[in-house]
Amino acid sequence: MIRQIKKGITYAESGEADAQVRATVEQMLADVKHGGDAAVRALSRRLDDWSPESFRLSPEQIEAIVAMLPQQVIDDIRFAQTQIRNFAQIQRASIQDVEVETLPGVFLGHKNIPVNSVGCYVPGGRYPMVASAHMSVLTAKVAGVKRVIACTPPIKGEIPAATVAAMQMAGADEIYLLGGVQAVAMMALGTETVQGVDMLVGPGNAYVAEAKRQLYGKVGIDLFAGPTETLIIADDTSDVEVCATDLLGQAEHGPTSPAVLLTNSPAIAHGIQAEIERQLETLPTADVAGVAWRDYGQVILVDTVDELISEADRIASEHVQVMTENPRLFLERMTNYGGLFLGERTNVAYGDKVIGTNHTLPTREAARYTGGLWVGKFLKTCTYQEIRTAEASAMIGEYCSRLCAIENFAGHQAQADLRVERYGHQPTN
Repeated sequence: MIRQIKKGITYAESGEADAQVRATVEQMLADVKHGGDAAVRALSRRLDDWSPESFRLSPEQIEAIVAMLPQQVIDDIRFAQTQIRNFAQIQRASIQDVEVETLPGVFLGHKNIPVNSVGCYVPGGRYPMVASAHMSVLTAKVAGVKRVIACTPPIKGEIPAATVAAMQMAGADEIYLLGGVQAVAMMALGTETVQGVDMLVGPGNAYVAEAKRQLYGKVGIDLFAGPTETLIIADDTSDVEVCATDLLGQAEHGPTSPAVLLTNSPAIAHGIQAEIERQLETLPTADVAGVAWRDYGQVILVDTVDELISEADRIASEHVQVMTENPRLFLERMTNYGGLFLGERTNVAYGDKVIGTNHTLPTREAARYTGGLWVGKFLKTCTYQEIRTAEASAMIGEYCSRLCAIENFAGHQAQADLRVERYGHQPTN
């Protein structure tokens, strides 16, 4: 039996806000499309009170910004990027070009071709999202993208030095101190001074996510992102302290971040609220995490492990943290998740910041049909065909001609018939 102990706001219930965001973003994109650099500057001045002589940082500025940071910060960024680069390189090595002779004289293949240019958005706002630079810029470079540009906003008029350093260390070719829809629009649409890109990646607030949605088709995107989500799956081998800590640890992303506890332990289900209230008393980000839990938090109590698995697949959360007696059972049987974090020793923060997997993951139930950002997202798997013998061309042509006739495609049939005529009666040696 499945019982909803605590209910939160659903995506469907937040639709009115989405409509308002859509209209605002549509106008901003139109402004940049028609106004170029001037529109970008006007939006930045109005929204961020930020209008420097140039949004693009020069090599000298980047060097000076990086030099401001303590060595420990540089070392920690380097450690995280080493882990992320290593795993991305392993993923890239697993993706192979192929060529095979499927019939005598008929060769089919595919090549994995990197996208030529990518724009990476690295959020700022409430938090300087340093890790997003590793996840986007570095992963694109490992995939072989030739030109990677990156944007991040100023934070209260200040340069986020650690984020700039992470971008530079990850290999960004151009770095812009610019945020919001105006940054995404500049990268995608291009302006008088900025060449547009082929693909946009990176997380952001509701406005940035909507801008990517509206720009999709003009450029490629990694995925449609919503607020950060987390799902904790726990049984009696876990406890309320670790469950509450890990729920709040993701709820602090924003006031609309869903945090769900799914358990077959009545003690945890009925004890979680008191523990969360206790931790909120001392959590520095309680003003955000507390609102997210109050409005979007859920507690679901089930009876069996099978119900834990089926409910988790129904929820299709961005992050799924499994703290049960046999966590790898969920790896074997679950099909819908962005990222899976197995066992109490593992947690979502590790994946967000340092462990090596990518933290840009599907939200809003998109885990039903896609995974997250990885090197493969920056590659186009493109097929090719080559017929090397006359006999093969004539043989394929005969089949093709008859199949075209079934569909009344006369022009297609003529292509096939010409090859049959030319190559079907070759002299034998």
